[in-house]
Amino acid sequence: MDNVVNNLSTNEYSPTFVDTKAVLHYTTHIHSDDAQWVTFVHGAGGSSSIWYKQVRAFQKEYNVLLVDLRGHGKSKKPIYEKLKRYQFDNIGNEVIEVLDHLKIASTHWVGISLGTIIIREITERFPERTRSMIMGGAIMKMNLRGQVLMRLGVILKSVVPYLLLYRFFAHIIMPKKSHKESRNLFINEAKKLYQKEFKRWFTLVADINPLLKYFRFKDAGVPTLYIMGAEDHMFLPSITNIVKDHQSATLHIVPACGHVVNVEQPHVFNDVAVSFLRGV
Repeated sequence: MDNVVNNLSTNEYSPTFVDTKAVLHYTTHIHSDDAQWVTFVHGAGGSSSIWYKQVRAFQKEYNVLLVDLRGHGKSKKPIYEKLKRYQFDNIGNEVIEVLDHLKIASTHWVGISLGTIIIREITERFPERTRSMIMGGAIMKMNLRGQVLMRLGVILKSVVPYLLLYRFFAHIIMPKKSHKESRNLFINEAKKLYQKEFKRWFTLVADINPLLKYFRFKDAGVPTLYIMGAEDHMFLPSITNIVKDHQSATLHIVPACGHVVNVEQPHVFNDVAVSFLRGV
């Protein structure tokens, strides 16, 4: 199964922007020179802008690092041209390069949706870089509906405009009226992707099951908090099962909330996450 895994102080809320050819685009919000770091990783089709409701709450006690994954946000050329086919270890390596660039030895991770898979994969290969993981709207298993939709998407991705396909999946994952804000946020961010970029990420997600099976089997061994919406019908059941078997994991379910918990219920998300970090 191992081959599956391997395949500065500023004003209080003043960010520092960096965009270089050497690393992914990132933004830092510094609390103090000796504060611990919290690194945020968005999902597919999103960008670091989805964390705008988290920055203030976390920067009160931690240094905050927001990363745009390849092809997303401001991580465009030349980053996205380096790989023809994406694998999770390649994606994770690029995030680690940002930590190295900033000389961050270890960090707490916060991920949403697909970002939870990326930080889990990084933790598997580089456990010394991880202090803890906060997994919002975590994806650890595709239910039958999700698997059927992914196979359908693989068939249609070359003939259907990518934004139409993305809208379809966004409505399946976030179907309720109360999910509209987070659904529209991700759709608007997805508009900034290139067609080829979308296809590469979609192909990556379509081949995800062996990796997720491994993650469900193996406890990460670091403090892990899952924050899931009670209405996250596609992914919550598998997370409920995982925390029964993984001693390092705990679960907080947010009532009346869908997949993108940090956007739909930001105050609950922030309070629960920061409280967890204080106890790590």
